[in-house]
Amino acid sequence: MALEQKQFQTSYVRELETPEVPKKQTQIRPSRKVFSVGEKFLFVLFSTILVIFSTMILHTQAQINETNRDVQLISKEIDETAKQNTELSIQVSEKSRYERIWEKAKELGLNLNENNVKVVPGR
Repeated sequence: MALEQKQFQTSYVRELETPEVPKKQTQIRPSRKVFSVGEKFLFVLFSTILVIFSTMILHTQAQINETNRDVQLISKEIDETAKQNTELSIQVSEKSRYERIWEKAKELGLNLNENNVKVVPGR
């Protein structure tokens, strides 16, 4: 039996135990998205409102510029018409002088007959 015991005896080498250092538990943070759905919705809403108001402002400015251009053209036409009216009134005053009218009357063969002249009070 001694032989049999030798066979069953195995040499056991004891390894040095190293003290186990407790591992730090890494905290698993839930991955947070950069923007939530609500933030994305608000961003899109804000961008849309900004684009709409910008477009409205540009449209209004274009209308104002067009109206100003029309006003300037009408003002220019009014100035030209006023200038023509002034020139025509000067021509009327020149042509309605007494001497000129008398010369035209003589050219047409009219003569002054003082018996037929009647003075009308008024102006």
